[in-house]
Amino acid sequence: MVWQISKEFDFCYGHRVWSQKLESEFSLTGCLACRHLHGHQGKVIVHLQSNVLKDGMVTDFHHLNWFKQFLDDTLDHKFIIDIHDPLFETLLPHFQDKSELIAHEAGYHTPDLARIQDAPEHVREMYEGYIIVDFVPTSENISTWLMEIIARKMQRLGVKVSHVEFLETPKSRSVVYSDKPYM
Repeated sequence: MVWQISKEFDFCYGHRVWSQKLESEFSLTGCLACRHLHGHQGKVIVHLQSNVLKDGMVTDFHHLNWFKQFLDDTLDHKFIIDIHDPLFETLLPHFQDKSELIAHEAGYHTPDLARIQDAPEHVREMYEGYIIVDFVPTSENISTWLMEIIARKMQRLGVKVSHVEFLETPKSRSVVYSDKPYM
């Protein structure tokens, strides 16, 4: 037998899909709206599974509290930008040298605010709002990134992440499945 549990998390974020291209035959317009700076009320659904129950559970739902904290502290009300976005230099003019970014264990970067400590408060606040990644922040790429973060952490409990669903709107979702066998 295999058991599966899931838990949902919400957060607000902004992004820009600078690589967006459309086939007008299918999209009916050539409007590249996702290339614009815009935001979403995102939802992540984490699916955990096991073929063995420990104390009658796959794991306790509270074992995902760390992920809620990660979303709240790292992504909520932040703008996710690809370091290769052609607008990067325009949006982050004080950080043209990528070595001035702080690398985080979860695979993203943030501007080193100590470098601009004498800048006006509104400039510092602007940079506090950026999460810099090394991928175009599409739903598919965000769900893959989150899957990797969750799987790495939950592996320490012996719990498998079977898949992660990411909804950028209530009607638009991406799902990424683990390619690793059951634990």
